[in-house]
Amino acid sequence: MSGIELSAVLEGLQGVLVSSRGSADRQLARAAIDSREVRQGDLFFAIPGEREDGHRFVAEAIAAGAVGAIVERPVEAPGGATLFHVSDSLEALQRLAAWWRRRHGAKVIAITGSVGKTTCKELIASVLARQFHVLKSEANLNTEIGVPLTLLQLTKDHQRAVLEFGMYARGDIATLAHIAGPATGVVTNVGPVHLQRLGSIGAITATKAELVEALPVEGLAVLNADDARASAMSTRTQARVFYYGFSEQSVIRATNVFSRGLEGTDFRLNYAGDSVDLRLPLPGRHYVYPALAAAAVGLDEGLTLSEVADALAKARIDLRSRVLPGQNGSTLLDDSYNASPASTLAALDLLAELPGRRVALLGDMLELGPAEEQGHRSVGQRAATASDLLLTVGSRATLIAEAAQHAGATDVRQLASAEQAIELLRQELREGDHLLIKASRAMAFEEIVSALAET
Repeated sequence: MSGIELSAVLEGLQGVLVSSRGSADRQLARAAIDSREVRQGDLFFAIPGEREDGHRFVAEAIAAGAVGAIVERPVEAPGGATLFHVSDSLEALQRLAAWWRRRHGAKVIAITGSVGKTTCKELIASVLARQFHVLKSEANLNTEIGVPLTLLQLTKDHQRAVLEFGMYARGDIATLAHIAGPATGVVTNVGPVHLQRLGSIGAITATKAELVEALPVEGLAVLNADDARASAMSTRTQARVFYYGFSEQSVIRATNVFSRGLEGTDFRLNYAGDSVDLRLPLPGRHYVYPALAAAAVGLDEGLTLSEVADALAKARIDLRSRVLPGQNGSTLLDDSYNASPASTLAALDLLAELPGRRVALLGDMLELGPAEEQGHRSVGQRAATASDLLLTVGSRATLIAEAAQHAGATDVRQLASAEQAIELLRQELREGDHLLIKASRAMAFEEIVSALAET
């Protein structure tokens, strides 16, 4: 929003603005929703939340340098503060973002899917940066709040905006698409993530498909050919369709895939009768998929196959999973940020490719609804072949242990707590071991990582 005057905000808030007061001749720097992060020149949005209500912090935001605030009700604020009274603060943020986006010519590329959205977003941004000035979603700004905040960072210099679309319920992605107006939509995959909330895999598929349904006829849908639910979305869009994957029906395809463990993954990138070999600096075969999606977007934007391959080979991404030195000369694969069956299976695939003794510490995977038992058992079956020692923590993870034992695993130990896991691993880990630590975020396995990592 840099350079926009407060007076222009009145135009962007049409439809929700009730009244305003204060000077309107100042210029804005950014939009902010957290008073602790306010900088000089920001516009503060007082949004009511489940835990905190932004209206309590308006005075604090103004004192920190905000030039104005969007509020739903009267608040205490310095006399010279500019306040916009609206019917709904969140809707005001979204309306202003949509208005601001329409004032800029940047083409929007949006990514959704059950697994791999963030990596896909980062790789697409890396590829497009070869030719364009790119704005991308930061951190986890993929919600009905995060996407508008990102769009309000657009400047006249940006040529492309790469946004991640998350969802909580039906209609969420349709709302984000209405705000952002994407011309290209990428779907990574569809799995039983958030199944407990949405009720069925069909409902998840329908929600993810809201992205491709919103694309214009001249737009592009980039779909995973190897995921049946994602590829079937071709019937739900009027846009052109670009398939990617390992299978032969893929327009852009990976062949000769070879893992180099933690050093990355080699593969041949094939498109339109041409091919190029590259090494992706990301560990695990599963990262080839977002690389292919990024290649599809880059090729459609006019980059050559060689330019795309070079950008992918040089991409540097801060992954949520980390490789850390562990106790007694071991190596930790910290994937404690979150877990679903698909992401855990991918992590186990990587573990299986590593040398030395392979240890897996797995915990409960949440929000799987009716897929809970099958999801945990499928992970247990893979853990039986991917690990030499399997440890589980949590009531649901008991299913992982049972399935692994049934599949032939000989060293499976069910632990009562994270503390017990820490105590056992401090005694058990030795030089050359690789330890995978993964569970849903609510399990707080990051505490185990902190206890075992050598800093």
